[in-house]
Amino acid sequence: MRLRPIELLALLCALWLSAANAGEVRILVQSSPLAGFKYHAGEDLWPELREGDRLDLVREPDNDYDANAVRVEWRGNKLGYLPRAENRAVAAAMDNGDKVDARIAKLRQHRNPWQRMLIEVFVVL
Repeated sequence: MRLRPIELLALLCALWLSAANAGEVRILVQSSPLAGFKYHAGEDLWPELREGDRLDLVREPDNDYDANAVRVEWRGNKLGYLPRAENRAVAAAMDNGDKVDARIAKLRQHRNPWQRMLIEVFVVL
């Protein structure tokens, strides 16, 4: 069944209102690997990490290597960063005061540290 644009708009509005009435609306804005996993606490904490775990995002506007740097932490431990090629929108949202949150979407054993953890970042309305 194909929806006309007005029907699609009405459906999206209904879904948004339903979610808004249920609490907060979370919009996925980024799904990416974790940069710097092998250089920070990720390896040591690996046995404790679980898919779905909440991650904290910390803006680092004075970072020497990347003015859009967003640090990723788990329970106060630095795991790494959002990848430089993909962090601009999240950094701008955080600088704008928008509420963002993140979680571990996928964990897998892999030799390549870029393939070990997938994270998802949401803007919360």
